[in-house]
Formats: sequence, structure tokens, C-alpha cells
Amino acid sequence: MNTEKIPYKIYLNEDEMPKAWYNLRADMKQKPAPLLNPGTLKPMSVEELSGVFCKELAAQELDEDTHFFEIPEEIRNFYKMYRPSPLVRAYCLEEKLGTPAKIYYKFEGNNTSGSHKLNSAIAQAYYAKKQGLKGVTTETGAGQWGTALSMACSYLGLDCKVYMVKCSYEQKPFRREVMRTYGASVTPSPSMETEVGKKILAEHPGTTGSLGCAISEAVEKAVSSEGYRYVLGSVLNQVLLHQSVIGLETKAALDKYGIKPDIIIGCAGGGSNLGGLIAPFMGEKLRGEADYRIIAVEPASCPSFTRGVYAYDFCDTGMVCPLAKMYTLGSGFIPSANHAGGLRYHGMSSTLSELYHQGLMEATSVKQTEVFEAAEYFARVEGILPAPESSHAIRVAIDEAKRCKETGEEKTIVFGLTGTGYFDMVAYEKFHEGEMNDYIPTDEELAAYRDKLPKIV
Repeated sequence: MNTEKIPYKIYLNEDEMPKAWYNLRADMKQKPAPLLNPGTLKPMSVEELSGVFCKELAAQELDEDTHFFEIPEEIRNFYKMYRPSPLVRAYCLEEKLGTPAKIYYKFEGNNTSGSHKLNSAIAQAYYAKKQGLKGVTTETGAGQWGTALSMACSYLGLDCKVYMVKCSYEQKPFRREVMRTYGASVTPSPSMETEVGKKILAEHPGTTGSLGCAISEAVEKAVSSEGYRYVLGSVLNQVLLHQSVIGLETKAALDKYGIKPDIIIGCAGGGSNLGGLIAPFMGEKLRGEADYRIIAVEPASCPSFTRGVYAYDFCDTGMVCPLAKMYTLGSGFIPSANHAGGLRYHGMSSTLSELYHQGLMEATSVKQTEVFEAAEYFARVEGILPAPESSHAIRVAIDEAKRCKETGEEKTIVFGLTGTGYFDMVAYEKFHEGEMNDYIPTDEELAAYRDKLPKIV
């Protein structure tokens, strides 16, 4: 290792930024199962997907052989507004915990949208603009993706229609207003604007919504509106591809000082941040060049990895999207409204699901109150107010650092700090007032959704 003292923040130069996205699937011997057409139950083609996604994005979605995709110059120039993002050595946290572990976090909150989501939002908006489209539709849970996409669309002159999970729409009015500031229209989901929204409301009156519901509405709106396509902020292979810029920068910064991480931790909802962070490290693991302990952290209230089943399921509640083989709780699953953060999706990226199924990574779930305890502790020690989603990774990073203190092991821990929590103050308020609780679905509840999974051999 470089004996020079590691700085608090490791920055790459602009010319050290990645010039290509890394496609993790190209190094997987056992590929993820294909997306299936919901009508024919046969693998989706680029032509079929192009009716929903931009054509270039549809091609990226299904590509399993191309190792690297060049990042267009226009996107690289946009990235330079906030990238490279810093890799931070958490010296203060290490000292406070009294741990021999070395802790680093990749901070993705230093842009106006406040999260890592902008990395893929600008890419998807760019390809929509290049195709000559009028605009795009999407869903958003906690609001980070909707904010990022509205910012990207504003920059490129595209219309942006966002369906926001109803409980987040009500809990985070300022996040909604940022989207509107960038010109997006924002609708609480499920809504009466779409046929699928009306159906969901009829079946579940008063529902607080889910990402699965919002996806259904956004897809319906896209396919029924001329000149529009649907874009998604997580789960999809194309999104993990764009987010690989996180991991590529992280590895380059670590390599600069000869640092090899022992443990890599990321929060997991649909997989965008986790997949992006671990991409080059998992690539080395797949090629037999190095080994790492990789941990996915999800909420106990929406535990698709740790309590879901590995099966084909619909990607949305309205059952209009393709089917993906993934760890899923069932497309009808709606997390408790008490769950304050994002990470509300019923399934997990098919790529990450396959890697997890092969035993190449671990997964754990954590309770909400424990997550906010870690968030508050981190804010007081490191001076950054973290998003609830990121705080899942913080919780486990702290736990692993404490374990190193008990054993005396000097392990190097890297985790993803996906964004800031300044629009999550209602959740922080509930935590401080003692009004936050830990709702964990019962086995019986999960079994009811599992029994409704599509029967596909």
C-alpha cells in the first residue's frame, strides 16, 4: 500500500473519469434468465422492448456480451458538472467507533438531485432526445429518481411525466416541488389518470401505493402517448450499466493508493446503487482475479433478497410489463406506509439476483429504527445528513466495524453513500419523536403474495 497518508477525500482528475460503462453480465458464465413477453412467455427481443424503451436502451438491456459501452461525449461533459465524486475516508467515524477497521464511502450526493440517480437519468434522457422523442414517463419512490430525471430532461428540453408513490408524495412535498421546478409533472400513484391506476384503487381503496403500482401507470402512459417512452431508475440491466461509473471511479481511487477492500456494502432496493458500486469488483471476482465480501442491505419491511423467492414475476403490480426472474416478494406486495425510505420495490435486479443465487454475494435486512439510529450517528460524526436508503448501508458498515473492534481485525470497508436526506425530514422527525416503528411482514402475509406468482417452468 502507498505509505503516504490517505487524504480525507480522494478525488480523481477529470481525465481519470471512466470513458466507458462496464457491463457486468459479459463476465458472468451463468447469465441472468431472459425477460419474458407477458403475452407469449417467450424471451423479449430488442424490437419488442423498443415499443416501451428507447431503441438504444433496449439494445443495452439485452446485451450480455459487450464488456464496455463508450460513454457519449455529451454525457461525459454533463458528468463533469458533479463527477468524479469523492471517495471519503471516514476517519472521524473510525475514531469514534474505536475500530481498527478502515472505512471509506463513495459519496454520490454532491449534485443538485441529491443522489446517484443522475448518472443514469442523463443517459436515458440523452438516448430519448437522440431518438427524437417528445418526452418520457417514469415512476419514483422516495423521489430521488424523479428529481434526477426531471433535471436531466430539463437540461435536454424533454417533457417529463412522473408517477410518485403516494405515501412519498405526501411525506415529501419538497422533493415533489423540486421536480416541478425542473418542469416535470408529478402525480401521486395509484391515480385515476390511467386504467391500471383505477383498477388498483378499486381493488385496494386508500392504498399508499408502491413502486410496482407507479411503474404500471408510467408504462401505460408511455405506450398510449405518441412520441413518449418509459424510463426506469433501477432494477434494469441498462441502469446497472450506467451506474457502473460509481464502482469504476471507486476502484480507480482505491488503486491510486494501493488499497484493496475486504468488504463492500450497498443498500438494495431494485439494485441500481448496489450494482453500480460493486460492478468492477464483482467482475474481478467472476474472472478469478480477486475476492471480496459483498453485502447487500435491504429493509426488513421489504425484504426481497432475504425472504423472497427466486422465480419469474411481473415487474409491476398491473402485470403489463415483461416478466423477470428475480428474488421477489410478489408483484402485488405493497410495503407498509410506516416504511419511511425508498427501497420499496417488490423484486431485485435479475443480474444481482443471479449473482446472489450463485452465492457470490450476501444479503441482510435491517429494521427501520436501527437504520435511523445509524443515520443520526453518522450525521453527528461525519457531518453529512444521509438519505434513509444510504443509511441501510451505513448501519451494516458500522456493525462490521464494531465486529472488527471485537476481533482486532484491520479490515477495509467500503460502502455507498447514495445521497443526502434533506428531503426526508418528516421521517427524521418521526424517529426523533418516537413515532417510528418497525413493521415487518409476517410469513403468512408473504405467503399470500407468493402464492399468486405466475406459474412458469
